[in-house]
Amino acid sequence: MTALRQLFSGGARQFGMVFALVALVVTFQITTGGKVLTPTNAQNLINGNSHVLLLAIGMVMVIIAGHIDLSVGSVAAAVGIIVALVIRDWGVPWWAGIIIGIVCGALIGAWQGFWVAYVGIPGFITTLAGYMFFRGLNQYIGKSNTVPVPEQIQFLGSGYLWEWGPNTGINNSTLVLGLAGIALVIWSEVRRRTTARRLGGQPVPTVVSLVRAGTLVVVIGYLTFLFGSGRYGTSFPVSGVILLVLVALYWFLSTRTITGRHVYAVGGNRAAAALSGVNIKRTNFLVMMNMSVLSSVAAIVFVGRATASGPFDGTGWELDAIAAVFIGGAAVSGGVGTVTGSIIGGLVMAVLNNGLQLMSVGSERTQMIKGLVLLAAVAFDVYNKVQGRPSLIGRMTGSLRRSRPEEAVEAAPPVRQTV
Repeated sequence: MTALRQLFSGGARQFGMVFALVALVVTFQITTGGKVLTPTNAQNLINGNSHVLLLAIGMVMVIIAGHIDLSVGSVAAAVGIIVALVIRDWGVPWWAGIIIGIVCGALIGAWQGFWVAYVGIPGFITTLAGYMFFRGLNQYIGKSNTVPVPEQIQFLGSGYLWEWGPNTGINNSTLVLGLAGIALVIWSEVRRRTTARRLGGQPVPTVVSLVRAGTLVVVIGYLTFLFGSGRYGTSFPVSGVILLVLVALYWFLSTRTITGRHVYAVGGNRAAAALSGVNIKRTNFLVMMNMSVLSSVAAIVFVGRATASGPFDGTGWELDAIAAVFIGGAAVSGGVGTVTGSIIGGLVMAVLNNGLQLMSVGSERTQMIKGLVLLAAVAFDVYNKVQGRPSLIGRMTGSLRRSRPEEAVEAAPPVRQTV
């Protein structure tokens, strides 16, 4: 039992959502007659949901800080039409159009961050106003027309990693990406054991490390084969690569930097954070601005996949992003949440939506089911916490909180000075 707890030492809520994701995939794979785990469907799953997953990265930081952003879909729509228009009408290169779009997103975020952080208007009200204003801005400057984007931006939204080298039966670019992921898993496990020894603790048994790393290696290897073995010209989506890079970046920022720790501190206990010397206004400002920047990235990826920017882009995106974050384990009160958990929550919603579509379930029933899943996932955890019992996800992964001190040495990050 101890070895099992050590094996699953990555966080109860997050690991529980991994189980839920796997269960959904297996269930739909059976009920759809094997249509879920095919190269084409896996590629479409990433391409079709990468913009929501990008939004979830920023939304989890907003929610951890104790706010909520209702404007992300409208901001994305406004940035998307700006990018399309400056490239078409001003004749700027496609890469310059992307830079202009991200700069516009940063300015929008600074505008909203100013009202939240320095004027004191709640984020809910500020972004509700932004939701209305930037939706109107999209339709005003675009005259409610659809504006196409060039092929280079289309490649970012719907392209695949390149074909090159000898014929191995798998796209070589995807193969290299998978091998890099496997190398990272092995390095992380070795580093984990080395850190435990350096801190004077006892690393987990070798068999636990081998099983933990081996499981991830098998999963990455299978995904490499799945994405890289489709028809010629397809492989791992470029939008997925952008997503992976940003997930790694924001995981590092949220867990290994002072700014990330300040976000958790502000959301967890605002008064204590202020007494500890945390600049609350700056933290709130940066969180809101960061959200709009990621909305800009999501807009560029989406218009690339859609081949054009239109007046209805971004509709409902904020709801999908918020649902992904809460399903991924974030707390409504703030101070709790992870980037990886939000991505897992987003994938749960994506697989649910995809599987129901493959089963020919209508969009109206799909929305009803997704709403019930969100409500059940949050309500059941809240109920169990109020009753003083482990959450549903906590039950799924066992009594991880009762791990021995020597196990905690390995899992705990080093203490850093944050003030």
